[in-house]
Amino acid sequence: MTLAVCVAGATGRTGRPLAERILEADDLTLWSAVSRSAAGADLGTAWGGDPIGVPVHAFVADALDGVDVLVDYTSPAVARRHALTAIERGIAVVVGTSGLGSDDLAEIATAARRRGVGVVAAEDFSLTGALAQAAAALVAPFLPHREIIDYGYADRRDAPSGCARELAERLGAISTPPVTVPAAPEKARGAPIAGTRVHSVRLPSFLISTEVVFALPDERLVIRHDAVPSVTPYVSGTLLAVRAVPRLTGLIRGLDAVVLNRHDAG
Repeated sequence: MTLAVCVAGATGRTGRPLAERILEADDLTLWSAVSRSAAGADLGTAWGGDPIGVPVHAFVADALDGVDVLVDYTSPAVARRHALTAIERGIAVVVGTSGLGSDDLAEIATAARRRGVGVVAAEDFSLTGALAQAAAALVAPFLPHREIIDYGYADRRDAPSGCARELAERLGAISTPPVTVPAAPEKARGAPIAGTRVHSVRLPSFLISTEVVFALPDERLVIRHDAVPSVTPYVSGTLLAVRAVPRLTGLIRGLDAVVLNRHDAG
């Protein structure tokens, strides 16, 4: 069976290489694309090349006829609406857009359960990032003392990153870190997210890393994921989710749930 895929954000940094990989796949068909800047054009022309027979639409609602899976790599301002539009039409969704809040995800989860379709949402679609989150979730019940360090380049605007926030929220659902004596001033202890202190480092020479430090008296365990500027890992992980999501129901948060076959939908 060949899956028909629509990519929202198909002219963007991750959306374009993802769309190119879909074009190359034997089991996937790039059916349509969404891009405000290239609406009305053929996607190949929008990329600066020859036509490839893929229409570009301004709005997701106009791009979903005949589509099995919508992949969203746009912005938090519109990704929630895109997902809900696809779900209402019975179309599975993969959300690669970073920055959706817990309320947004809760609304998407409710809609997906009601409509009986699958949604996979993750702040980090790289395989190593997903497995780092899975490893941290495995450790959290046994080592509740923890803090997260979120590294990024100097001009990165989100602090903490979506990946660090997602990790803190997922760990918070597993165990609550014991209360520690705060240093003064309180802000020096980082931002409390779902009970876990998260520290964002934004300096030149750093790329993107997420590190969770677990500790007990006289011992500690560090789980760290490093990412380079290439989007290749995220594209590969997104394709794993695209192939899996039609078989799922409800919201699955995190690529690790797909890879490890742990489909406890929200």
